[in-house]
Amino acid sequence: MKYKNLKEELEACKENGRNIKFIKNPSEAVQLEACKRYSSSIQYIKNPSEAVQLKAVMQNGWNIQHIKDPAEAVQFEAVKQKGYCIEYIKNPSEAIQLEACKQHDYSIRFIKDPSETIQLIACRNNGYVIQYIENPSEAVQFEVVKQDSENIKHIKKPEAFLKKYPSLCI
Repeated sequence: MKYKNLKEELEACKENGRNIKFIKNPSEAVQLEACKRYSSSIQYIKNPSEAVQLKAVMQNGWNIQHIKDPAEAVQFEAVKQKGYCIEYIKNPSEAIQLEACKQHDYSIRFIKDPSETIQLIACRNNGYVIQYIENPSEAVQFEVVKQDSENIKHIKKPEAFLKKYPSLCI
């Protein structure tokens, strides 16, 4: 399929956002129209602008998985909708990690080496998620066991903690 001009490209994308995959070098207006009609059209767009990325992610946060090197604002929008979207973000900033864990504490399982602050945010809502933290800090371990002594069973290698705070685990 070959479109003759911008008007035809826009019409094609209004009809079906997936039609963008047949357009070579679509303009930003065409990209936006495609994502408006079918947000997953972002997967067919090479190097989309931040505006196009935002359009796709605002409609469905999971679309972040189709964006190579998404802008920080796009990452934030995705995790604001669905914390789990952090799984598709390479090297998320602490602000993105924080927002993901605020949205869903289980998002911590997709964060490699979270800071103590991020660990605490996730575990304060749900001590059970400590099991997804490779090396939880002592403060985080203390927090989750203080919440519920049963959480000790979710700490990998709790021996040192038990020696230091035996009264918490009775």
